[in-house]
Amino acid sequence: MRGRTVLVTGGSRGLGRMMARGLAEHGATVLATSRADAGPVDLAAEAADLPGAIVALHADLATEDGCAALAAAVAEHAGALDVVVHNAGMTVAAPIEDHDDAVWDEVVDVNLKAVFHLTRFLLPSLRAAAALRPPARVITIGSASGIGVSRRENWSYGATKAGVHHLTRHLALKLGPDIVCNTVAPGAFATDMTDRMPPEWKDALIAGTPAGRMGTAADLVGAVVFLASPAGSFLTGTVLPLDGGLSLT
Repeated sequence: MRGRTVLVTGGSRGLGRMMARGLAEHGATVLATSRADAGPVDLAAEAADLPGAIVALHADLATEDGCAALAAAVAEHAGALDVVVHNAGMTVAAPIEDHDDAVWDEVVDVNLKAVFHLTRFLLPSLRAAAALRPPARVITIGSASGIGVSRRENWSYGATKAGVHHLTRHLALKLGPDIVCNTVAPGAFATDMTDRMPPEWKDALIAGTPAGRMGTAADLVGAVVFLASPAGSFLTGTVLPLDGGLSLT
């Protein structure tokens, strides 16, 4: 990944933080976004001794204008963009009686519409990179909940992640050969979010995962580096279920 520029949205915590640091460890210059005004500044400082670098950017991707503003900031900072990793997302779990338009709109805006709008606004930067080091990459973080059905009442989350999986295939068909598009669909990963789960929830997740454990940073980074590096250049339109078999159950 040396010499490549990668944008990771939602890069300040959880899976985004894992990927931002992991890509920098492999030599990439990573533009990591956060909705917080300061951005993931601590992560950028933490990466000071890595082969690559991490640059913190502020972004609110809940609106079309926010997506356009981030694409403009990327173009100003880097010009050519080799890889975008669409990781920013949100989930709301609520009983079906309470899953109203306000919940749906918020989750759809961030999880699905932002992937589409940010990709289209980034096309000039992605195509500029493709002219130098073909092909450019669009990597979207989907979910095992978009493949199988979650036991939780996260109605809008599962639907948007399934939509992202289909959107990936449509983008792959339209944007090739200059840009290849793939999705990673994680299952249960050890993050700050799962750390806050009740122990019985975590036990149930692990029990429902044929691999017998949660995913780690090494699992996620390995998959994303493969898709982002020259090794993954012949793969497009694919949804990779990185879930230890969770979606089978």
